Amino acid sequence: MKITYDEKTGAMYIRLLEGKHQCHTVLLSDSIILNIGKNEKLVGIEILDAKQVLGKGKLPTVVLENLSLKSAGV
Repeated sequence: MKITYDEKTGAMYIRLLEGKHQCHTVLLSDSIILNIGKNEKLVGIEILDAKQVLGKGKLPTVVLENLSLKSAGV
């Protein structure tokens, strides 16, 4: 999983599956878009204006729970 944020556009992307995927998009709202790949697998989530949608004006803290270093790929 990889999370990126573009300060210039305010967009956050949460990539759940690595590699290139042919996707179609599903709009959950004006700000949240799902990228769906082959076999209906969720490839990624795009959040527009992420600071407002997620953090009330600032980016939220990311907390990882119940992950060992081995399962995290480290």
